[in-house]
Amino acid sequence: MTQTSRRQYESLADAAERTGLSIRTLRRRIAMGELTAYRAGPRVIRLDPEDVDRLMVQVPNFR
Repeated sequence: MTQTSRRQYESLADAAERTGLSIRTLRRRIAMGELTAYRAGPRVIRLDPEDVDRLMVQVPNFR
């Protein structure tokens, strides 16, 4: 029996809490096309956590 992996999604509030970003920042990134959002109805927006994680980039050391 093979097991298929289901994509996991999170709400804007969950993504904001997990990353320390604001919901407003996430919405701005969606509007700018930097973050893909998925609709699950007229008012429900979900994000792929991996897409949100890709927004976070390492800052080089300052010296």
